Amino acid sequence: MASTLFEGLLQAATLILRLDPTLIEITARSVAISGLATLMASSWSLPLGVLIGLGSFRGRVLMKGLFNTLLGVPTVTLGLLLYLVFSRSGPLGFLHTLYSPSAIIVGQALLISPIIVSFVANTLEAVDPDVRTLALTLGATENVAKLTVLRESVEGVLLAVTASFNRAIAELGVALMLGGNIRGVTRVLTTTIALETTRGEIALGVALAMVLLAIVGVINLSVNLVHRRL
Repeated sequence: MASTLFEGLLQAATLILRLDPTLIEITARSVAISGLATLMASSWSLPLGVLIGLGSFRGRVLMKGLFNTLLGVPTVTLGLLLYLVFSRSGPLGFLHTLYSPSAIIVGQALLISPIIVSFVANTLEAVDPDVRTLALTLGATENVAKLTVLRESVEGVLLAVTASFNRAIAELGVALMLGGNIRGVTRVLTTTIALETTRGEIALGVALAMVLLAIVGVINLSVNLVHRRL
């Protein structure tokens, strides 16, 4: 086991140092797909999280419980449902989206949406109520007071978006079922790791896993540095 890990580390370093074209292609595709999925999910999940976290309406608790429950949805279940939707005989089959990067982006976006909504809502609810009360006392309107609370929870919002990206780029089930692991088209890091492992190329699988971990680490470090600057 130790020798395999060591060999994988050496192979990863070799692939990176020589700028292996296949590795760069797969890595770039993985980052692009997961990045677009995160942006897509954030476009509707952030407003929903703010609405649940700061709103006061009938069904709010039920909605929050629903998104908390969706956190545990297995990726293969979501992948199967979307496969049926995008398949030729499915309701969206006419779009011919199945086995394309677009299908993976949509699948990952739906998968990580509950993460963003739940994290943002919980972060906003955790802000000291006195912050909102103080803003209202100082003459702020209700909307300005909510913006003040939102400003206090920026760190939690960044954490939610970062965690969702990490979940997306490390996902396998949706990428495999909706993308098909087509070489040069939909093959990403996770599906390549699974493929090489089944082929018995353990060292290469470990090397790709190291690259994946490095991407996640660099992105998390970058987000922390940006947060400190802000």
